[in-house]
Amino acid sequence: MLSSKQRANLRSMANTLAPIFQIGKGNINDNFIEQIDGALETRELIKISILETADITAREASDQLCEALDAEPVQCIGRKLVLYRPSRENPKIEI
Repeated sequence: MLSSKQRANLRSMANTLAPIFQIGKGNINDNFIEQIDGALETRELIKISILETADITAREASDQLCEALDAEPVQCIGRKLVLYRPSRENPKIEI
């Protein structure tokens, strides 16, 4: 569980990130979760955008992904969400 100070630090790091995934009409499936799992292992901090056609809110998507991937929600604003999970092999981000 992240403290508010750690979360604030991660939020500031995420400001400059571009979303690398989009959730659309197909919503969240196993293949999508696998791709995000790989990205979290490599990058640790990722931003995802929710398309207007999606049947899910950013908060709902964040909750589903965090549960499936054992990740921490960092931020949900509008149609964007940020997730964090330390790399198991090669942690880079110090919080």
